[in-house]
Amino acid sequence: MEQEHHHGYIENKANYLNRLKRIEGQARGLQKMVDEEKYCIDILTQISAMTSALESVALGLLDEHLNHCVLHAAQQGGEEADRKIQEASRAIARLVRS
Repeated sequence: MEQEHHHGYIENKANYLNRLKRIEGQARGLQKMVDEEKYCIDILTQISAMTSALESVALGLLDEHLNHCVLHAAQQGGEEADRKIQEASRAIARLVRS
C-alpha cells in the first residue's frame, strides 16, 4: 500500500491562506495608492510592510519544509536525502538573494 504524502505546511494551510489573502489586499491597496497619487514615502512604507509579510510566509514555509520533508528524507537516507537537502539549500539561497 502506497503511503499518501502531505506537505509539511498542510496543518497550517488555513493560516497561510489567510496571510496570503491579507498580502493580496495589501497589493490592491498599493495599486490604489499609486492610482490616487499618494505620497511616495507612504507607498514605500506599505511596500516594506508587504515585503515583510511575504518574507514571514516564506520563512514559515521553509521551516515547515525543513522540519517535515527534509527531516523525513534525511531519516530515510540515500539519494532522496541528498536531493532534499540540496533543494532546501537552493531555496534558502533564493530567499537570501531576494
